[in-house]
Amino acid sequence: MSYEINQTLPRSFGRSKSSESNISPLAPHVRRVLASLLPRYGLLIGFLLFWQVSSTRGWVNPAVFPPLNVILSALWTNLANGALLDDIAISLQRSGTAFAFAVAIGIPLGLFMGQFRLVEQALDPILQLFRQTSALALYPVFILLLGLGETSKIFVIFWATLFPVLLATIGGVKEVDKKLIEMARTYGAGPLTIFRRVILPASVPAIFVGLRLSATTALLLLIAAEMIGANKGIGFQVMNAQYNFQIPLMFAAILLLAFLGLAANALLVLLQRRLCRWFQPGR
Repeated sequence: MSYEINQTLPRSFGRSKSSESNISPLAPHVRRVLASLLPRYGLLIGFLLFWQVSSTRGWVNPAVFPPLNVILSALWTNLANGALLDDIAISLQRSGTAFAFAVAIGIPLGLFMGQFRLVEQALDPILQLFRQTSALALYPVFILLLGLGETSKIFVIFWATLFPVLLATIGGVKEVDKKLIEMARTYGAGPLTIFRRVILPASVPAIFVGLRLSATTALLLLIAAEMIGANKGIGFQVMNAQYNFQIPLMFAAILLLAFLGLAANALLVLLQRRLCRWFQPGR
């Protein structure tokens, strides 16, 4: 009997070592992935799981809060048959046009105001007044002036997206280290060189903060703009699905807007990391 035990022990040990050698390379990798994901996305994953379970178990009314698999199925179906593709294109065109105008006007004006204190003091009161006035409150005024077509929708988005870019640019210019400017002047740099080599590079991180806020605002205002006098767009689909009690499609359109916002933010973060290698922005 002792001989049989001695013969079987090495084999069992050999199998355990081989199994451990197969598992051990994967276990640390899985632990690292979980350790990096759970602190950041753990609460979000828990919320989504709670939504799915509470809807399927009947803890909440599934007619009002459908399960996530039903919402994702509605999203995939409407993307596959092309029902949402035209709405995505039109919404991106509206928000993208307004965002481009806000960038084209906000950044140069902010750079100019940030460098000249007298100009900033003269324009700041009226800018603060316009900034504190809700774009949604002014939307009827824009409709009266510009009509119910595309111009008023683009303009209300532009109005709301202009101020984050403008104020962030002004703040970025004003926060440039004065010692760097004095050092550049000491070495004989002129005003244009100081602007190109010192002020503009130092202001870029703050400008990107304004761009990210502006991109988020553009998508938020897009919903309100497309809920009035529109027959296409993601915002229109949200309201149309709600009126027709197509609740999964309504949540699918809302989820699609969230994905577009995340994609826009990720694109701007990537661009910032390319242009500002010395500055690592938080997501």
